[in-house]
Amino acid sequence: MREKQRTFEGRKLDMEMRFFRMAAKEKKPTMNLLCTVRKVMGVPMKVMAREMGVNRSVIFRMEQGEVRGSISMNNLVRVAGALGCQLIYGIIPSDGGTLEHMAHKRLWKKLLKEERGEG
Repeated sequence: MREKQRTFEGRKLDMEMRFFRMAAKEKKPTMNLLCTVRKVMGVPMKVMAREMGVNRSVIFRMEQGEVRGSISMNNLVRVAGALGCQLIYGIIPSDGGTLEHMAHKRLWKKLLKEERGEG
């Protein structure tokens, strides 16, 4: 039963993450995302700061933190909310494949090791 549940959850995740896998094919797909979304939506930093109850410098630091990879999940959620958006993140296999495929590869690798007496 546990295996069926894991298979079901894996397939569900793979379906949900398909657009993330497509986005990952781009070079640095989310680089400077916060600033870009804010500008595309036409939201000045001043308005954003007022919406969040902070100074413009805080918004600037958050946007820079995103570029450096140091922004917190909490701040990403706050910024998205201030833009009238929601944060959705994903974890996908580095090779662009599916989690199901990756799980099968790991299983075969484990079985082959055991067969050779390595595990």
